[in-house]
Amino acid sequence: QVQLVESGGGLVQAGGSLRLSCAASGRIFNIIVMGWYRQAPGKQRESVASVSSGGRESYANSVKGRFTISRDNAKNTVNLQMNSLKPEDTAVYYCNVKYWSDSKINEYWGQGTQVTVSS
Repeated sequence: QVQLVESGGGLVQAGGSLRLSCAASGRIFNIIVMGWYRQAPGKQRESVASVSSGGRESYANSVKGRFTISRDNAKNTVNLQMNSLKPEDTAVYYCNVKYWSDSKINEYWGQGTQVTVSS
């Protein structure tokens, strides 16, 4: 069973930056998309950014121009560079990988990493 391991979360002041990284413990085949989600207290989990196997990037409107997603296909890693952080970015951030297997879409989730932005 492949595990996704996230790192890079922490506490930062508003306007600061953090870089999240996610690495898979093993090789994942037939990846469709890799991305990051977040969940703030009392709110539903939401998609933050994703990058398809073809390199197409997608961002939530709330993070466009501030966050940048990148991936390394050979290493099965995906990163999220977060700049100009705001208190409303505070959440647990989860790495997600969707892949094709057994004629259906499957997915892995990381355990989550806390990002706290102070005002």
